[in-house]
Amino acid sequence: MTTEPLILGIETSCDETGVGIVRGQTLLADAIASSVEEHARFGGVVPEVASRAHLEAMVPTIRRACETAGIQPSDVDAVAVTSGPGLAGALLVGVAAAKGLALSLDKPIYGVNHLAAHVAVDTLEHGDLPKGCVAMLVSGGHSSLLAVEDITEGVVPMGSTIDDAAGEAFDKVARVLGLPFPGGPWIDKAARDGGDRLYVTFPRGLTSQRDLERHRFDFSFSGLKTAVARWVEAKRRDGEDVPVNHVAAAFQEAVCDVLTRKAIDACKDRGFEHLLIGGGVAANSRLRAMAEERAAAAGIAVRVPRPGLCTDNGAMVAALGSELVRAGKSPSPLDLPADSSMPITEVLN
Repeated sequence: MTTEPLILGIETSCDETGVGIVRGQTLLADAIASSVEEHARFGGVVPEVASRAHLEAMVPTIRRACETAGIQPSDVDAVAVTSGPGLAGALLVGVAAAKGLALSLDKPIYGVNHLAAHVAVDTLEHGDLPKGCVAMLVSGGHSSLLAVEDITEGVVPMGSTIDDAAGEAFDKVARVLGLPFPGGPWIDKAARDGGDRLYVTFPRGLTSQRDLERHRFDFSFSGLKTAVARWVEAKRRDGEDVPVNHVAAAFQEAVCDVLTRKAIDACKDRGFEHLLIGGGVAANSRLRAMAEERAAAAGIAVRVPRPGLCTDNGAMVAALGSELVRAGKSPSPLDLPADSSMPITEVLN
């Protein structure tokens, strides 16, 4: 009989209602209800629409996860939920649902950090995290470099975006190129469909010697996004066709170049031999390939969860909850808040 904890995790930080069930480091269910199509016509996530979608999807998604895992809600040992960071209204729905579930089942609740969960989800695929690694988290809202020695004790921020996150830049450039929302998968596809990444050289933000003195591990993609928009506008103004595949490939190359260059530098700075990549942009094929190539040259091992675990999901929340329970960490109070600006240094609310 297993003694590993059975954890149900709830994720509602943005536009996807995720419910995951994990036993120890084994994934039993990962149910997701996405409202992305409801936001597509607006070209971005509308907080009020996301919150309403979470309300409607919560109970059916919990039921689906339990059915997939072959358990009853009363079987779980604890409930974990994303309490921040994220959209305030969306977080409130998830936290309220988790509180109600935990209270009705008389189970402990763990309010966890969304970003730390993106790190912990790798345990479901590759087992225990290394005793010392750099985690690069890249998504629509975050581009961060974190030093991680023990995920249950917290992480040390090394750098983050000072303006647009990588995923946000992908969405905005996709809009400029007439590609659908969300932009990341479509730009990746366009680049792979005959795109020449050397067709045009777009700027690499915060990589000059002067910038590196102050922002060695920080990111900036606002200037890159603007450079692409101006290049495209100039072509259209001159009556020329815009080579979407080439522009997508060149833009993607600029983003991945900066991300991987700084990630490898961070590993060297800390003396860590492992790089973990998480977040929605971690599903990008060029980012994965470039990271593997540069890491191998530097003697660094790369850990990246499969694409389905990189985007927001309940499995990652359950995974972090499981690590906290296994480490003997005390649960959160039942009145834990939804904290839209929860700092990465706080793994547990």
